[in-house]
Amino acid sequence: MDRLDHLEHLDKALVDELAQVARETVRDELREQTRRQRRRAVLYAGSGAVALYAGAALALALGLGLAAALPDWAAALITAVILGVLAYLLRGAARPSASRPTADTATGAAHGRTLGGTAPGTPPSGLGMPYPPMPPGPPEAGAPGTGGTRAPHPDDIDPEQPHHRA
Repeated sequence: MDRLDHLEHLDKALVDELAQVARETVRDELREQTRRQRRRAVLYAGSGAVALYAGAALALALGLGLAAALPDWAAALITAVILGVLAYLLRGAARPSASRPTADTATGAAHGRTLGGTAPGTPPSGLGMPYPPMPPGPPEAGAPGTGGTRAPHPDDIDPEQPHHRA
């Protein structure tokens, strides 16, 4: 019986040692990944700042070029209008509208979804809890081994919808 107790103690020690090694390995791996992601984020931030200054210099050059032929106030106004239109077009390109057919809205009728938008975040009465999220489509019955579910696709995610954690 003493021999079994001794082996049980060895098993516990071995499990504790393996758990410690696994924790250290995971911690080191996470530190390395964080270091790489931090470096990448700093490079993106730097490139964004440089692009901002380049855009400002381009707008200044446009304004100065227009000021050679027009009064200064008119050149500044034209430059501001051009930048405003450009910002509006970029916003429209980043966020598809309901009037423009996209792959998601064009195939919405085939999946039994309502065309032209999503369900509102709260009931029309303004009372009660928000509606539960709608699945992107019916479960696929013909897929073997999937259990009727499919993996989410990046196009299924709407950045305008609120994110709730369960």
